[in-house]
Amino acid sequence: MKESRYFYVPDAVNQTELPMEEALHALRVLRLQSGDEMFLMDGKGTFYRAEVTIAATKRCMYKIKETLPQEKSWRGYIHLVIAPTKMMDRIEWMAEKATEIGFDEISFLNCKFSERKAMRIVRLDKIIVSAVKQSRKPWKPILTPMVSFKDFINQPRTGHKFITHCYPEIYRKDLFTELQQLNDDEPVTILIGPEGDFSLDEVLQAEEKGYQSVTLGKSRLRTETAGMMAVCMAQLSLHK
Repeated sequence: MKESRYFYVPDAVNQTELPMEEALHALRVLRLQSGDEMFLMDGKGTFYRAEVTIAATKRCMYKIKETLPQEKSWRGYIHLVIAPTKMMDRIEWMAEKATEIGFDEISFLNCKFSERKAMRIVRLDKIIVSAVKQSRKPWKPILTPMVSFKDFINQPRTGHKFITHCYPEIYRKDLFTELQQLNDDEPVTILIGPEGDFSLDEVLQAEEKGYQSVTLGKSRLRTETAGMMAVCMAQLSLHK
């Protein structure tokens, strides 16, 4: 029995042809032919069972045979907000694995102690798309560009808001414990600082905006590890 083939087509229901990159993979790697079955994913919660109608040199046409709405396996909306590391491969790894685990959005911060002040997200988006297909996640995490710490915390935001940091002089609760006590579907926003941590002033600014100081445990973690831990804790706590 052949393994089901999944392709990312954001507007699948209104299209009849795979995007170029997906078409080349379908035709040159998987060697799909007319009549073959495949599954499309729109990244917005729906799969589609489809059939290849035309398999040309660089074009793969299809028709949808069945619409398959999916149900999200976690409550609420998990939003990871993180200052990217100097080495982008670490953030790319984290984004890939976090997508496999499951979350809703990732945003990037430019903080006082950030070693990376700018980034291009095109490559990262491709990595996330690949992880969505590999793990067959119905929802593709939203990827938003980098903004300054101040601009981000000044944006109106509902739900439960947390900032992780390592300052012992500021009272911090345990993030996992706090997440386990949530019994609603409100969004959860978790801020992760750069390799040098948030500045003390940034933590105080966040608290003034309603963010609760939390810890990820007793271990001192690298930025990308902290991001992964935060997503895992949220996923475990909010899992349906």
